[in-house]
This record gives sequence, structure tokens and C-alpha cells, in this order.
Amino acid sequence: MTANTMKTAKTITDFARKFEELKKSKRKALIPFFTSGYPSLAETERLASIAASAGADFLEIGMPFSDPMADGPAIQFSSHQALSTGLKMKDTFSLVERITNKTELPVALMGYYNPILAKGISRFIKSAKSSGVGGLIIPDLPPEEAVELQESAQEQNMALCFLVAPTTNPKRYSTIAKSSTGFVYAVTVAGVTGARTSFSTSTDTYLRELKSNISKPIIAGFGIANGPTARKMVRHVDGVVVGSAFIELMRNNSRTAARKQVGRLIEEIRKSLDSGNNK
Repeated sequence: MTANTMKTAKTITDFARKFEELKKSKRKALIPFFTSGYPSLAETERLASIAASAGADFLEIGMPFSDPMADGPAIQFSSHQALSTGLKMKDTFSLVERITNKTELPVALMGYYNPILAKGISRFIKSAKSSGVGGLIIPDLPPEEAVELQESAQEQNMALCFLVAPTTNPKRYSTIAKSSTGFVYAVTVAGVTGARTSFSTSTDTYLRELKSNISKPIIAGFGIANGPTARKMVRHVDGVVVGSAFIELMRNNSRTAARKQVGRLIEEIRKSLDSGNNK
């Protein structure tokens, strides 16, 4: 077995193993999001190590794109800043390889379909897998249009995580769940990403309905910014993604200060998720 083959087996095993571990320990998944190359590749790598030490379970790395339609101002800013440095896809793959060599965190890449098509689907999947990527989240690609990507991902044993939103017709829940081989990404709001301090009661109803219809792990994202909002979400789902709140900390502080604050926020959310009975 080659080194790359061993690494491929390890990343997929880590995805399945982590959810099984969390289920057995009755804990919820915490998935920090960082944009590749923001504020620099070296800093993204440092933040990944901080996240691992502070209690993260997975890591979501954003692939910067010039037209990130699902992203709010904070993540759009981080993408544009990263692209302005000349960041290439190969740089993100190298970043993931360094992260997976240094930490035990399974890594999901989040990004848009156009750069994948531009690189070539099969070539992209093979490069991503060899770098240590365990899964993909593609917001602008519904499962009905993802046949070629699904086939290439299946060949490489890479997980795909499709999105469901408050506006999704419930009749499509089963299709999305069946196509998702990692977890189902539940968008919490009908809009773009961005930190929020509260959610409406309709969010509870929507997430509760999802959980009653989908047996696979469900991870909630968009708007979750602190311990209380994270804890509120996981009453109905299996974990949370937090992104814009970290980008804002990096944007508004020196790098040294941002590292400390990102670590503290992850620790706060971890503690909040672990407190009490979240079943």
C-alpha cells in the first residue's frame, strides 16, 4: 500500500470514526470554518492547530472563489483577500496536506462548482484525496446535477455533503440524505452566511423536522456565532459549523490577538455543546 493510499484510507476512516465516537459519547460535532489563505496560508495552518487543541472535531476549509453567492460579507471579504495574493487551488491542497499531517482533524473542503469543473472533476477529486481531504461541501451543486462528481468521489472513497435549506421542499429530503455520504449540511436561514445573535422559532421547527426525516448526521451552519447559539442548534441536530465569527475576529484584531480569541471562542462553544444533555 502506498503512502497516498494509506492516507486516503485514514481520512475516510476518520470521518466515519469521528461520528461514531461522538454518537457513543453523546457529544455534538464542532466544525470551525477557515478560508484557505486568509489572512495567509501560514496563519490558516496555525488556526487549524489551535482549533484541534481547543476542541474541534472536524475542520472545514473554504476554497476562495470570486463569486461566493452563499457567503455573507465576512467570508466574501476573506475569499477576496486570499485571491488577491494569487492563491491557487494547489496551494489549498498543500495546506490541507500540512494540516492533516499535523492534526487528527478530518477535513472537508467547502467551495463552488466552477473551479472544480475548470480543473476537471476526476483530476480535482484525485488531487484533493491525495492531499488528505475527507469530504466536499459544494453549496451551488444539488445532488440531481452531481452524478459525475458523485461517481468520481465514490471511486476515491471521498464523502460528499449536500445542503438542505429552510426553503427546500420536504419531498427532496430523502434525495439529499441518500446522496450525502458524509453528513447533511442544514442551512439554518434563508440567506447568506453571517454571525447572528438569535434565530426564529421557525428554525427549531425546521431542524426538528429534518431530524425526524433524516437518519444520517445533520450539521447546522450559517449564523452560529457563540456558545448559546450553538447549543440552541444542537438540540435538534448532530453538530454545528462556525465560520463568520472567526473571520470577523481575524479581520478586527492583530494576528496574535486573533489566535487567542479564536481559540477562546472554540473552547467556549465546545464547553457549551458539552454542558447538559444535548440529546
